[in-house]
Amino acid sequence: MEIILLERVRKLGQIGDVVTVKDGYARNFLLPQKKALRSTKANREYFELQRIDIETRNLEGKKDAESAATKLKGASAVIIRQAGESNNLYGSVSARDIATALSEQKFKIDRTQVILDHAIKYLGIYNIQIKLHAEVMSVIEINVARSAAEAEMQAKGLSAKMIEEELDVSVEDYFESDVAEDSDDSAEEALATEE
Repeated sequence: MEIILLERVRKLGQIGDVVTVKDGYARNFLLPQKKALRSTKANREYFELQRIDIETRNLEGKKDAESAATKLKGASAVIIRQAGESNNLYGSVSARDIATALSEQKFKIDRTQVILDHAIKYLGIYNIQIKLHAEVMSVIEINVARSAAEAEMQAKGLSAKMIEEELDVSVEDYFESDVAEDSDDSAEEALATEE
């Protein structure tokens, strides 16, 4: 299907380009999202009449996105998840989770703006792209950890083994060593009184 692009689309073209795409891509994505028009004589005439308005709106949107990108520069978020011993998450971190974490920091990011090739399934620090406009991208840092303390250690650059050793708490830390001896003495006293 031949279409006229109403905005820049990655790997397709710029505003006003007439390109051929598969029917499903056009019908299911480009046309409903108002990123393109079918390339008919009437639509080409309509586009030429509206070209200045479309390009003006695009420039305004780009300026807004660039100001948002400066606010997002250097932004990071910590996402706390449960994980196994081999750092595999029980579940995963999706674009929706990242958008929620950013919205808690007062950034207005929709889950569709978060560019994830695949869901995050391991603990660690990830650089994630945020698409603010067709021509403006920003990169943020997501720290996926089991706890806030572990997230701080990951941010400092400690390895997983060092973090495990640092956070490792033994059972002896919770009990006093005298408790075991006292319980033996009290058991002997209890037996003596019974006799």
